Amino acid sequence: MIKIYGMPSCPYCAYVDEQVKGDKRFKVIDIGENVRYMSAFMHLRDKSAAFDHSKEIGDIGIPAFVLEDGTVTLKPEDVGLKEFDPNEGGPSCSLDGKGC
Repeated sequence: MIKIYGMPSCPYCAYVDEQVKGDKRFKVIDIGENVRYMSAFMHLRDKSAAFDHSKEIGDIGIPAFVLEDGTVTLKPEDVGLKEFDPNEGGPSCSLDGKGC
């Protein structure tokens, strides 16, 4: 099962969530729902090089995908999903306050 870490208030996450509804291959984890989920995500973010660029540019790094073999990616296409196109409207999720 592929784990997807995200939050409903993130437009990128919401776009991914819509694509995986009812698909048993994916488990969506809302990191804002419970402190345990946030802690697990923060541990992942602190340890995985997949988040290096996100941290450099002030992004949170969600949605984040953890494959069954433990591989971490921030690219929806790596798990067979489409990426949200911010040019189609909507905010971005950055720590610098320019979105969400």
